[in-house]
Amino acid sequence: MIKLLLPAVLAFCIGILITPLLTHYLYKFKVWKKNGGKTAIGGHQAEEFNRLKGGNETKTPRMGGIIIWGSVLISVFILYILRTVTQNQFFDDLFFLSRAQTWIPLASLMIGAFIGFLNDFYDVQHDGKGVRLSIRLFLITALSAFMGWWFYAKLGVDSVGLPFIEPLYLGILIIPFFVLLTNALYASGVIDGIDGLSGGVFAIIFSAYGGVAFMQSQYDLAAFCVMVTGSTLAFLWFNIPPARFWMTETGSMALTLTLAAVVMMTDDLVGGHGVALLPVIGFLLVVTVLSNIIQILYRKLTGKKFFRIAPLHHHFEVIGWPSYKVTMRYWVISMICAVIGLVLAALI
Repeated sequence: MIKLLLPAVLAFCIGILITPLLTHYLYKFKVWKKNGGKTAIGGHQAEEFNRLKGGNETKTPRMGGIIIWGSVLISVFILYILRTVTQNQFFDDLFFLSRAQTWIPLASLMIGAFIGFLNDFYDVQHDGKGVRLSIRLFLITALSAFMGWWFYAKLGVDSVGLPFIEPLYLGILIIPFFVLLTNALYASGVIDGIDGLSGGVFAIIFSAYGGVAFMQSQYDLAAFCVMVTGSTLAFLWFNIPPARFWMTETGSMALTLTLAAVVMMTDDLVGGHGVALLPVIGFLLVVTVLSNIIQILYRKLTGKKFFRIAPLHHHFEVIGWPSYKVTMRYWVISMICAVIGLVLAALI
């Protein structure tokens, strides 16, 4: 328990400490869009979104996600220094970075953070035109294909766990399966749209998967997940309304790519069911993606919108829910789903 709690507390404290410095530079260099609003997928103006959020985009800094991955990176470095310099058994036991459990998730976090940072940087510098979606999807697909190959060739993962029955054997198809999983989770990053919403949801999800990893005796992975939770809570401390900054791609891409790795690490690799638990623990991420898919397909088929605006959390805002009510209810639902997921993880 100490191995889980201390890294999480350390990441939270580091996040709180570095936020004033980050805030200073985000405001000093005006790291926000110069013109608010966005264009919908069909090429037309997203009128409902621009009415809701367009004004805030020109005065709220982006790149707040730096707090999340920056806190994790600094915390890992501090633990490594303490372990190396002191050569104390306590710090040796506390250090959780291991090839078997945490190299892949940590690499996913940092690579996702870097790609997302580039997108945010170009978004700010080029009037809302970040790295093209096609390029981002290509990079994510290439990264996830390599990681899928690593799971298959290096770790021997060739199946996906299914509850109460034998695992589903995929063989080399585990690679495209992981690519689809990663891209689907990346698509769920659009849940970052209301102050405090994504931070709370992701913190709960990573806490739940930390619990799943703990049940599987993957203590290094559990410590990593809880550390991500701690750093996300530090971000959330400053992101609750009114938000000091937004997470944007450097945070959401880092978290979604990392979550994909964690899901696979808690699946058939250790006889678990990480993938099967995702629709439960990550229910709101699934709902967010599905609402976008439904909106797009319905509009193509009928020429009309199914929701007033997609993704779903913005629809609730448009029909009159205050943003804080949407956020709090999403947190409640996410906590319920996390508890159900942990119960299922203990049973299946």
